[in-house]
Amino acid sequence: MSNNLSAPNGPGRPKDLAKRQAILEAAKTLFLSHGYANTSMDAVASEAGVSKLTVYSHFNDKETLFSAAVVAKCEEQLPPLFFELPDGIAVEDVLLNIARGFHQLINSDESVNLHRLIMALGSQDPKLSQIFFEAGPERVVSGMEGLLTKIHASGALSIDQPRNAAEHFFCLIKGAGNFRLLYGCGEPLTGEAAERHVREVVGLFMRAYKP
Repeated sequence: MSNNLSAPNGPGRPKDLAKRQAILEAAKTLFLSHGYANTSMDAVASEAGVSKLTVYSHFNDKETLFSAAVVAKCEEQLPPLFFELPDGIAVEDVLLNIARGFHQLINSDESVNLHRLIMALGSQDPKLSQIFFEAGPERVVSGMEGLLTKIHASGALSIDQPRNAAEHFFCLIKGAGNFRLLYGCGEPLTGEAAERHVREVVGLFMRAYKP
């Protein structure tokens, strides 16, 4: 367990963390079910079982809360540690972990519904699209870019344009299956089929950037 969670930083600290998590869960539920414009901070407070003042003490405004909810969803499947390069761990295994996490993330009901919401509202509120992009896709790609830069420096793979390689990696993981899912004319790959897909993509990526 992280020392940060158990550090005696004040008697209300554990409760504060629990309330923050409850607020984020409530925000994700309401944003997806009612949309961004129809979700108020009052409604989030009620759904989370906390006061409106508590919501504002954690998140300054609705935009900040929406951004934090997107980040929280991404980090459920792709925590920052996934983008580290530990000693003694094969690069292929690191990439497989990321591929599995990302595949599960983008094909989850929450992610699919959120993408549909952004697509529907993006033309009406470009700022909302920008908030989503920076909190979700941009953070994930940037984390992968940093990892691939380290892998290139280690000599395990030859990746002179890590940003491009990161984008290629995630696009391959999404594949045509995710498009079908977003359009409502397909089901997500699961079990052995999902594992075959991510292994095929990682194998292709490794061959493409082999030194």
